[in-house]
Amino acid sequence: MINKLKKIIILGGGSAGWMTAAALGKVLKDQYCQIQLIESDRIGTVGVGEATIPQIMLFNELIGLDENAFMRRTQATFKLGIQFVDWHQIGSSYIHAFGDVGKNMEGLQFYHYWLKMRALDRAAPLDEYTLTSLACHEKRFMRSIAAGNSPLSNIAYAFHFDAGLFAAYLRELAENWGVQRTEGEVLSVQQRADGFIHALQLADGSVHEADFFIDCSGFQGVLIEQTLKTGYEDWRHWLPCDSAIAVPCASAGEPWPFTRAKAHTAGWQWRIPLQHRIGNGHVFSSKFMSADEATAILLQNLDGAPLAEPRQIRFTTGKRKQFWQKNCLAIGLAAGFMEPLESTSLHLIQAAISKLFSFFPDRDFAQSDIDEFNRQMHFEYDSIRDFLILHYHATARRDSAFWRYCSSMPIPDALTQKITQFRDHGRIFRFNNEMFSDLSWFEVMLGQGITPARYHPLVDAFPEDALDKRLQGIRQVIRSAVDYMPSHQAFINQHCKADKIY
Repeated sequence: MINKLKKIIILGGGSAGWMTAAALGKVLKDQYCQIQLIESDRIGTVGVGEATIPQIMLFNELIGLDENAFMRRTQATFKLGIQFVDWHQIGSSYIHAFGDVGKNMEGLQFYHYWLKMRALDRAAPLDEYTLTSLACHEKRFMRSIAAGNSPLSNIAYAFHFDAGLFAAYLRELAENWGVQRTEGEVLSVQQRADGFIHALQLADGSVHEADFFIDCSGFQGVLIEQTLKTGYEDWRHWLPCDSAIAVPCASAGEPWPFTRAKAHTAGWQWRIPLQHRIGNGHVFSSKFMSADEATAILLQNLDGAPLAEPRQIRFTTGKRKQFWQKNCLAIGLAAGFMEPLESTSLHLIQAAISKLFSFFPDRDFAQSDIDEFNRQMHFEYDSIRDFLILHYHATARRDSAFWRYCSSMPIPDALTQKITQFRDHGRIFRFNNEMFSDLSWFEVMLGQGITPARYHPLVDAFPEDALDKRLQGIRQVIRSAVDYMPSHQAFINQHCKADKIY
C-alpha cells in the first residue's frame, strides 16, 4: 500500500483512451487511485465506422455494458462475420464467419470430414454447414437462446458502431465512475533524472503530475515515441497499404449483418453498415495508386449517396519496439497499427487493457513484469500480422503490380509453416492461444484458394455412407435454425433501434 499508484494519467481520448478510462474507472471504482484523461477537442481522432470481433464481449462484460442501450447510443448493428470479395481472384467471394463450423465428430474438427466429402463431390458448400454464414447471406440475426444442442444455443456475434458515438458513450460511463477529464494540449513532457515521466505541461500552463502514464495519443505517440524514443518496427514490406480514404454514405435498405471487404487493384474497400448510415473506406498502397484514383474508386463503389467529403488517413503498419517503457504504456494507435481487414483494432486495445490488469504496477515498476507484458503484446501483434498477410499473399490475382508484389513477397516463417501444414494434410495448429482459431485460419485459407493435397487420415475411420448421412443431418439442422431466426432489421427494431439522426 505504501508503493501503490496514487494517480494515472491517460493522454488522448478516442476509442483507446475512453476504453482504457472506462475499464480503469469501473475496476478501480475511484477508490484505489485518481484517474485523469487529458485530451483536446482540437485534435481529431481517426474514428470511422468501427467493426469488431466477438472478443469485444469480454470488454463489455468487464464494464457491465447494457448491450441494447449501447447499441442505441452508438447506432450499432450486429455482425456475424466478414465477407471477402475478389481476394482469391476477381469474382470470388467467401465469408470468414464467427462461431462454429458444422459439428465436431470423433475428436476431429468438422472441417476435416468436410474436406474428404468435398473431394468426393458429396458435400455442399461450407456456408451451408455454418449458421452464421448462412444467416449473413439471408440478413438474419438473433442472440443465443436456451435450445439444447441446437446451434441457436451458441451464436457468436460482434458489432458495427459509430466510433465517435462509442467514445462519447464510454466517456459518460467513465466520468460517472470518477475519471476526471481535462481539456488541453501537451506543451512539454517533464522527465526525472532516470528518464521516467514526471508530469505533463499543457498549453494553458497547467502542470499535471502522475505516477503512471498511458499513451493513447494516436499515431504521434507523444509519450512512448516522441518522449521515450522506443522505436517503431515497420511492416510495410509485408502489409504494403499505407493510406485510406474514408467517407460515410446513406443507407441502402436493411443492413447486412457482416462487414464487407472488397479487393481492388491496389488494396481493398470496407463497408460497415450502421443504423443511420454506412461507413466506407478504401485502404490502398500509395506506391501503387494515387489518392485521387483511390478516391474515385471508392466513390464509384458506394451503396448510397456520400454524406461528407472523403478524407485521407495515412499510416505505417507496424508496432512499437516496446509497448511499455519505464512508467509509460502505449495503447491503441500509439502502440501500433494494422489495417482493419479483420477488425482487430479494438481487440488490440482491450488485449492491452486486460494485460495491464494482469501486470498492474506499483510505483516500483518491476522490470520483469514490464518485460513479460511486452513479450505477450509482441506475440499478439505478430500473430495477427501473419493472419493479415495471408489474405494478401495467398491469391491467384496477377492483374496489377500490387497483387503481383503481394503474391511473390517473402513471408514470415511462422506463416509459411501454417500454410504448408494445411496444404499437406489440412492440419491447422493454434499456437499459444493466438488470437485467431483454427476455424478462422481454415475459412480464410480455403477462401483464398489453398486446397489441401490430402485430408486427415483418421477421417477414413468413419464409414463414407454414415458420414454422408451425418453431413446431411448437420446441414438440415443449420437450415432449420436459420429459418427460425428473424431478420437482422426486425431484431434491431424489437430490441435496440436507435433514434434517427437528422
